[in-house]
Amino acid sequence: MKDGGRKQGVMTPCAACKLLRRRCAHDCVFAPYFPADEPHKFGSVHKVFGASNVNKMLQELPEHQRSDAVSSMVYEANARVRDPVYGCVGAISSLQQQVDVLQTQLAQAQAEVVHMKMHQSSSSSDQHQASPSSENVYQSSKSFSSQTNNMVQSLWSF
Repeated sequence: MKDGGRKQGVMTPCAACKLLRRRCAHDCVFAPYFPADEPHKFGSVHKVFGASNVNKMLQELPEHQRSDAVSSMVYEANARVRDPVYGCVGAISSLQQQVDVLQTQLAQAQAEVVHMKMHQSSSSSDQHQASPSSENVYQSSKSFSSQTNNMVQSLWSF
């Protein structure tokens, strides 16, 4: 029967204490955040930050913030293991480039929709009028241009 990490009176060491080959004390600061069944979490955090630094960071934080801090450290440590130079900044940069490409594609698609609507409305008005005046063509192209510019500007004003 398991009771708070104890098996018949013997304390199961947390992942941190197991990796550091030390006895896991009852008040171990690592135990709530690095359970024995998830050794990879502490392994990457220890590799990047060091056990002593992690211990200091956790000791300085109020208990209600420690879980979020550990999650952040685990994320950053995993990113640093994958990309030692840029870490999560490299991932953020890559995602930002994807957002930029997708915004450009969206603006182009929206401009195409406006162009198609303008073409459709001009062809339906052509059926009502034999030949559109040059003034109507000028107004349509001017309207299309301003609509496209407004759309592109609104996309970049995030």
